[in-house]
Amino acid sequence: MYRINQRMTVDLKTLSMAVLNGNSLAIIIALLPASLTTGVIGIIGVNDWTNSISVMTNAAQSILPVLAAFAVAHALRMGTLEAASMGLATFVSSGVLNVTSAGMMIKGTGSILNIMLMSFVSTLIVLGLRNRLGAYKMIVLPTVTLLIGGLIGQATLPSMIWIQNAVGQAVSGATSFTPVLMGLFLGAAFAFLITSPLSSVGIATAISLVGIGSGAANVGIATAALMLAIMGYSVNAMGATLAHVIGSPKIQLANLIRKPILYLPIMFAGGIGGALAAVLKIQGTAFSAGFGFSGLIGPITAWNITPGNDAPIRIVVAYLVVTVLGAVFTAWLFIEKLHLVAPDDLKLLDED
Repeated sequence: MYRINQRMTVDLKTLSMAVLNGNSLAIIIALLPASLTTGVIGIIGVNDWTNSISVMTNAAQSILPVLAAFAVAHALRMGTLEAASMGLATFVSSGVLNVTSAGMMIKGTGSILNIMLMSFVSTLIVLGLRNRLGAYKMIVLPTVTLLIGGLIGQATLPSMIWIQNAVGQAVSGATSFTPVLMGLFLGAAFAFLITSPLSSVGIATAISLVGIGSGAANVGIATAALMLAIMGYSVNAMGATLAHVIGSPKIQLANLIRKPILYLPIMFAGGIGGALAAVLKIQGTAFSAGFGFSGLIGPITAWNITPGNDAPIRIVVAYLVVTVLGAVFTAWLFIEKLHLVAPDDLKLLDED
């Protein structure tokens, strides 16, 4: 048992769920601004205003480790000093900070796997020290948490990156399949990845997933995200429901860890979307493959590079017909017919 304050303690399960829920919320907070603005910027074009917006939204994504630490601390009713101390350790361990010959550079979201691990470890450090430092707490806690947590996190970061790269290499084998089978596999695989602690965008970029494979992965993600939104709409607020589609379905991460069987409908829906996207010959780039509907990056990229006079019709069918029918059918199948999942399994915690 770990003490939260003078009157309360938390067991390992409660601590783990706080880490999962906190990270899920932080991912949405950090990624949603870019998701909402990227498509609009692509339509408007590049100018001083859109450049400023891009800088702000990209910076917001790089603050994900700090947001994760604060969200976990808030879930455990910790104070500002403790949350900030956790944020320091999580940030320097995330992979966001890169040291080059020109100095330090902040880029990307870092390794979500390591962010989750270090938000857990830094919480343990703070819980272990908070009532032992007395009058020196303000001076000692941030430094000790940063140094111990940071060193642990930097030691584990290469392993977390290796895991993601290994998964990417396994997924890349599907590109040698026939188009429909490839689409089925990639749609299911990327639907899994987008709802896991791994980075679907990072893996797609690492394996240079392009063409029909990229389009299949993207439509698979879009179908699975819409399916999760439909499954949980009766128990979640409208904003949380929309966040699955325009933000990231990673918002369900805590529920998925608690009930892994939810991955069955996710991969089923993703497989439907991916296979039919391959039939429709929807194309994409390594960058667009891992986004789904988020920021309209997938649909806009497909619109720009999918060849053929009938490409606009095929794209509309893929992103409006295939995703909706695939999502609705999967939700009906797994809830009403198979009874393997229930809407309450998708209920999100209130953000307050």
